[in-house]
Amino acid sequence: MITAAQLRAARALLGIDQRRLAKLSGLSVPTIQRMEASETMVRGNVDSLVKLIAAFEAAGIEMIDEGAISNSQGRGVRLKANAGSVRPAPGARSENKASSRTRART
Repeated sequence: MITAAQLRAARALLGIDQRRLAKLSGLSVPTIQRMEASETMVRGNVDSLVKLIAAFEAAGIEMIDEGAISNSQGRGVRLKANAGSVRPAPGARSENKASSRTRART
């Protein structure tokens, strides 16, 4: 199981929006929204959770479970060193693009 915070953090690491995650996982945007709105553990049917985790793994995200070997305690997400890039959804702006545009104007 994953938490809603892990889901949001994984999406942020990839720099993708809910629409792009829906497309990558084969789920609907409302399903992604419901999962992210969960209080703690992500709610959803097993098939949806499997699709979601598979999409994250394919994009290079590792979900860290409670009690897993880590430098710290608790759950989390990690971007694998050999992760392939995931293109942001059309119209989405990443931090790097926005900051380079700002620097170019000054």
